Amino acid sequence: MRHRCFVSTLLSFFLLYQLGYRPATALPANGTGVHELLPKFGLPRGLLPQAVKSFSFSETDGRFLVLLEQPCYVEFEYLVYYDVNITGTLRYGSITDLKGIQVRKFFIWLDIDEIRVDLPPSDCIYFQVGIITKRLDVAQFANPRSCREGGCTWRDSVSFEFGLRL
Repeated sequence: MRHRCFVSTLLSFFLLYQLGYRPATALPANGTGVHELLPKFGLPRGLLPQAVKSFSFSETDGRFLVLLEQPCYVEFEYLVYYDVNITGTLRYGSITDLKGIQVRKFFIWLDIDEIRVDLPPSDCIYFQVGIITKRLDVAQFANPRSCREGGCTWRDSVSFEFGLRL
C-alpha cells in the first residue's frame, strides 16, 4: 500500500511539473510557507491545517498543489476533511477549482468547490458547495489548526451535528 502511495505521489509531482507547477519558495518541513502565502491573496492563514508537508504554486496562472502528511480532519463550525493532495487555483480573494477538501453536513461528505472572501475584506468567508454558498465567520480560520486523528464514527456524527451526547 505504501509503495502504491509513493508511486502515485511521484507521478503527481511529475505531471504537475510538466504542467508548469513550480515551488514558490523553499519551504521548511512544517509547511509554514503556504500559511504565509494565503494572506498575500487576502485569505486567512487557517484555511489549511498545520500538517502541510509541502506545496507548489504557479505564479503565472495561480494553480497550486498542497501535500499533507496524511489525510486530516479539522473541526470548525463544521467538520472538514482534507485529502493528502489538495489542488486549486489561487487568486486574490478566492480559491477556485478546488479539489481535496470536503465538509460534512448531516452525515454526508460534500466537496468544497470554491472559497472566497469579500473585497474589501469583511468578517465573512464563503464556501461554495455545488450550487449552495455557505457564509461563515472568517475569524475561525485565522490560524492553522491541528488535525484530529482518523475519521469519525456514527456516534461522533450525531453528537457533532446535533449537539447530543450519547
